[in-house]
Amino acid sequence: MRLLSDYESKYGIEKFDLTIDWGWFSFFTRPLFWLLEWLYVHLGNFGLAILVLTVIVKAVFFPLANKSYAAMSKMKALQPEMEKLKERYGEDRQRMNQELMQLYRREKVNPAAGCLPILVQIPVFFALYKVLYTTIEMRHQPFYGWIKDLAAPDPLTILTGFGLFQWHVPDILHFFNIGIWPIIMGVTMYLQQKLNPQPTDPVQARVFQFLPILFTFMLAPFAAGLVIYWAWSNVLSIAQQYFIMRRHGVPIGGGKAAKPAVAAAVPAPTPAPAPAESGGGGGGGKKGKAKKR
Repeated sequence: MRLLSDYESKYGIEKFDLTIDWGWFSFFTRPLFWLLEWLYVHLGNFGLAILVLTVIVKAVFFPLANKSYAAMSKMKALQPEMEKLKERYGEDRQRMNQELMQLYRREKVNPAAGCLPILVQIPVFFALYKVLYTTIEMRHQPFYGWIKDLAAPDPLTILTGFGLFQWHVPDILHFFNIGIWPIIMGVTMYLQQKLNPQPTDPVQARVFQFLPILFTFMLAPFAAGLVIYWAWSNVLSIAQQYFIMRRHGVPIGGGKAAKPAVAAAVPAPTPAPAPAESGGGGGGGKKGKAKKR
């Protein structure tokens, strides 16, 4: 970017920086790029600059994310009640939706409250993705461990035994040649998904369960720097969401809320049977005579 600026000022080429595709959200992409470059100059490692930039972006949107995760925590707390409604009115979808709306009104929960703050953040995260996708400064920049080039895919892949043996993987198998960082990203995405409320529709629930696997394969051929950013962003989101759920008393994990322990019922003592009166009616006559006396 600095080279383009030098050419623009030296040769008087107007808008020479537009040779870089900044994307639709260029008003966010440019500042993020300058901040990333500034962090790289001061930290000396492009991977660390990506991690710190992600933390800064998360910190800026912390209040919005808090509202979103708080709303999702309330939704997750209602999961047992929603499952009961699903079992009761599973065949009657219209009645079930009506009961769900009544449940939301009764508990003062807005299902859309968790989505609106996320929508505001989407342009910035797309801009950050665009920065990492297009920047040439990341080329041949090493990170810690086995990552020697953040602009190249993860070199330790499944089909090479994670670096234990080297062979030319055929092009037809490249889709299945997943590296370590894409696997880490998929695991973090799965863990984050377990903290979210599950959809009541079983078809939607299965689709959401399949998404971490899909994104793992999709991001496998991407630059390692981009995959590291995605995984690190998921880790920060998991930590923030975990803290908010604990604060709201919502059970952690994909299961239902824990039911209170019910003490084992202690059988009441059986009353002793009344002693049988000897002599039948005669005994009663004697007692009657005794009373008369």
